[in-house]
Amino acid sequence: MLRSLKGLYHLVVAIVANCWFGFPSRKLTVIGVTGTDGKTTTTTLIYEILKSAGYKASKITSVHATIAGRDYDTGFHVTTPSAWWVQKYLREAVNHGDTHMVLEVTSHALSQHRVFGVRFDVSVITNVTHEHLDWHGTYENYLKTKLTLLRQSKVAVINRDEAGTYMASMPMLKKKRYVTYGIRRDSMVNPKTFPFRTKLPGEFNRYNALAALAVADVLGVNRKVAAAALAQFPGVTGRMEVISEKPFRVIVDFAHTPNALVSALSTVRAMTKKRVIHVFGSAGLRDATKRPLMGKASATYSDVIVLTEEDYRTENVETIMDEISSGIPADKEVHRFPNRKDALVFALSQARPGDILIATGKGHEKSLCRGTKEYPWSDQEEIRKLLKRRT
Repeated sequence: MLRSLKGLYHLVVAIVANCWFGFPSRKLTVIGVTGTDGKTTTTTLIYEILKSAGYKASKITSVHATIAGRDYDTGFHVTTPSAWWVQKYLREAVNHGDTHMVLEVTSHALSQHRVFGVRFDVSVITNVTHEHLDWHGTYENYLKTKLTLLRQSKVAVINRDEAGTYMASMPMLKKKRYVTYGIRRDSMVNPKTFPFRTKLPGEFNRYNALAALAVADVLGVNRKVAAAALAQFPGVTGRMEVISEKPFRVIVDFAHTPNALVSALSTVRAMTKKRVIHVFGSAGLRDATKRPLMGKASATYSDVIVLTEEDYRTENVETIMDEISSGIPADKEVHRFPNRKDALVFALSQARPGDILIATGKGHEKSLCRGTKEYPWSDQEEIRKLLKRRT
């Protein structure tokens, strides 16, 4: 019932907003990016490529929105804003003379009609893995919701290597133009057909890069321009962001799903022959079924695990850590600190030259939710303060 009421509310808001702002998406080329992981980086890469190609473009991501040349905060723990703000941002882009909008689209936004009325020219699906089952109920429902974005767009850009999980649902796209990208399987855009270089670490970022290049190809961007923009791109705040290199490397990443942890931690594991120290938790009042899987992912690649808070909201943080721990083998070194600052203090005290310390879950976010209140917080700022005290 609550889900239906929320959906109805957002649908009404979307209808009113479309009318109020004059259906602005009809005057733009809109690219929508969905998937469980990789949305923000892919969205940002597409935006940077478009800018390098000389297009006037705007973007909306979970980090922030860049509309008509100005940056806006999209709010606490939010990826796709409300329908009203989506339409408002689209209108500002049109008024500014922009021609393109790149929009990060969540499954919540799709199921709640927050992007109702947006005319998508191109859509991208990065991957669909375990997440948000608290809202969607089943993986099948979650997948079906994600695929609605592809159905709405004129051209669908699909990760061919991941598509095996949802190829059975592809008949709905049989009359639609689609472009595939990938590394392993036969695909239209791959490292051989579209050679590229990137500063972004990890295989998962190679997929994000290929997705952006595939979109650029669809839009007719010169390949040399697209590749050059990609090669120069330094990365996104809170996405495998290196905070310090010496005496040991410290990284902050937004990974908060089992798949994202596997991608981030396997990349970090390959960077050092010394230890990987992992600080993380799991959000309260969200999909609890993923917690043991997150513990298992951390145990697979980390030497030292430090469990802590991550927006526990009204849940008991000890219970959340218990549920994560249920996926961790008993012989693994695990430490627990309900307070995230205490966890970072401990982790930094344990790190030695050559180790890598990675803190995941918060990424770009600027607050921690405890109970019903948001408290100012930044992994990056806190780590820098603690490192400075060590010197």
